[in-house]
Amino acid sequence: MVYRVRRGVALRRNFHVLRSITTLKSMRRNSVIKDALNYIKELKLKIEAMNEECQNPKEVMVERIDLGFLVRVSCAKGQEALVKILGAFEEVGLNVLQATVSCNDSLFMEAIVEAADGDLEASALKRALLEALIAKKGEINMISPVAQDYSH
Repeated sequence: MVYRVRRGVALRRNFHVLRSITTLKSMRRNSVIKDALNYIKELKLKIEAMNEECQNPKEVMVERIDLGFLVRVSCAKGQEALVKILGAFEEVGLNVLQATVSCNDSLFMEAIVEAADGDLEASALKRALLEALIAKKGEINMISPVAQDYSH
């Protein structure tokens, strides 16, 4: 009997907490639960939108200069963005001559890179960078710095 009373008190307390986070003033349990479910769905959509915004780069600019390419990338911090950028450079056969990276609210990188072979187009490099930044973790098969062989 005591168990039922405690359980009832806990259920009523949780019901009041649910009612307090929703905008509904009704005391009917079905209305409160339905409104809470709608609120949770709305929060999920907001989280998905924020995650998508973080994964999409804000700006990728590639311009050909006499040494090779000037690359400017501005994107959200996290999601191993710098590792993905450097991996994209390695995939297309670029050597980084100079790079400046800033990580305050977002990641900003400016780099001068040179191509081992001179036939790389700026548009192809930009496409490779965008694909690397947009790809989710594990989609691009990049060599991990830990797994590299430094013997030569």
